Amino acid sequence: MAMSHLLSLEIPIWEKILRSAVIYFFILIAFRFAGKRQVGQLTPFDLVVLLIISNVVQNALIGEDNSLTGGIIGAVTILLLNYFVSTIAYRSKRVRRLLEASPTLLIHDGKVLHKSLEKEHMSFDDLLMGLRQQGLTEPSQARFAVLEETGHISVIPYKD
Repeated sequence: MAMSHLLSLEIPIWEKILRSAVIYFFILIAFRFAGKRQVGQLTPFDLVVLLIISNVVQNALIGEDNSLTGGIIGAVTILLLNYFVSTIAYRSKRVRRLLEASPTLLIHDGKVLHKSLEKEHMSFDDLLMGLRQQGLTEPSQARFAVLEETGHISVIPYKD
């Protein structure tokens, strides 16, 4: 008796799939426009926001359904959507540009582009840290520095 309660759906399957899909696309779009930080680069503020968002959307995702079956349907829906979206993005440059951020030039000919830093909500100290990770100590040593879609800073130094 108790086992059947764990497996019985409280809402129709189509509603569970629709809820999962809507939340998936909302989160995908929200994080697309939120910035270019990698998971390893999340600040404590980013982590708090991520945890709160996951809690806030949980009820919208599961609705009145706390069953194992409902959870599995929701998880499978999200995993399948993620597979299809990543496959489409891989095959279509237009979709990829829509879903992924574009690189941002941060240093050009040794000069810091402060408007680009501001646009990306990146501090000068973050830029310096990225330069140090590439073995440089000053912006003037970089011919170019680019904030990639992944959040990584690529640097092309001047040749000695």
